[in-house]
Amino acid sequence: MSLIKKFTVLALGAILAGPALAQNPDWDKVVEAAKKEGTVTVYNSQLGAPNFVAVIDSFQEKYGIKVESLDVRASELTERLRSEQAAGRYIADIQMHSANSIETGKTQGIQIEPLGEIPNVANIRDDMKKEVADDHVPGFLQAYGILVNTGLVKPEDEPKSWKDLADPKWKGKILSDDMRPLGSGGTMFVVFNKTFGQEFNEKLAENKPVFSRDLRNDARRVARGEYPLYIPQMFAFANDLQGLPIKVIVPPEGVPYVSIHFAVMKNAPHPNAAKLFINHFLEMESQVTYAKAWMLPVIKGVEDQLDPESKRFASAKLLGTRELDEYGPMMDLAKKIYP
Repeated sequence: MSLIKKFTVLALGAILAGPALAQNPDWDKVVEAAKKEGTVTVYNSQLGAPNFVAVIDSFQEKYGIKVESLDVRASELTERLRSEQAAGRYIADIQMHSANSIETGKTQGIQIEPLGEIPNVANIRDDMKKEVADDHVPGFLQAYGILVNTGLVKPEDEPKSWKDLADPKWKGKILSDDMRPLGSGGTMFVVFNKTFGQEFNEKLAENKPVFSRDLRNDARRVARGEYPLYIPQMFAFANDLQGLPIKVIVPPEGVPYVSIHFAVMKNAPHPNAAKLFINHFLEMESQVTYAKAWMLPVIKGVEDQLDPESKRFASAKLLGTRELDEYGPMMDLAKKIYP
């Protein structure tokens, strides 16, 4: 092959490969500095989920950087960060938290840093780009559907839509996360109110849903046949119930969701490793790992690499989420409708 032809082939290959192969000297410096830092501390509430452990393992293997994970309940995470920063103790490099919790924390004095350029942010889905902020970015979505006991509910009787839950035949038969406090039930209530109107929430209240606050056990209660329905069922929490008489319905009008974001903490001891970890979480491999655990991915093209059942969840239409300024008023309304 002549030198000219060889150059042409290489140039064409680079064009076809796109920006993935392009070298970014500034990012290369981040990677080099991250490896010198040698560790990164992630404050999260993944509660030891195998998919999170898998992403940690792949990051450590790829870069040789140790990941320290502080795994606490979401309700404890903000207070831990607030108290540490107030005491001048800077331990966390990253907080992995809901977008609203990160914004709430900022109002309470928890400081985070602008992220700067993180290459894989460019691959975030078009419908999620609105959630990309200067100082935090989405990593995955927790989305919710309807859990049905297939032994108690015939296929022809299954709710096909969220609106079907207002049918009087379900009176006293719906187990639900409590819609009055913060949580998945509260998010569902807000999204219903915005999408279907207050009248729908009032009709649903007439069916006397039974409130509980034990998300994982509530799904198992439905699997055991204590109730025919549970709402809102987090897709991921049904993943380990496969083989039991349950089915997760993804209503065609869309699903409520909570977006889990990443932010780099003020005075992070390992800021470059923090950025590298976020970039790694937005890699295709990491996103596929989460999608196979029935979490919704935030980057483009993940659905093409999934089995049919995982793809069914990953491609769910988004109905909406709860915005930060809706917390107080909507909680008051929920308490009025569900005294």
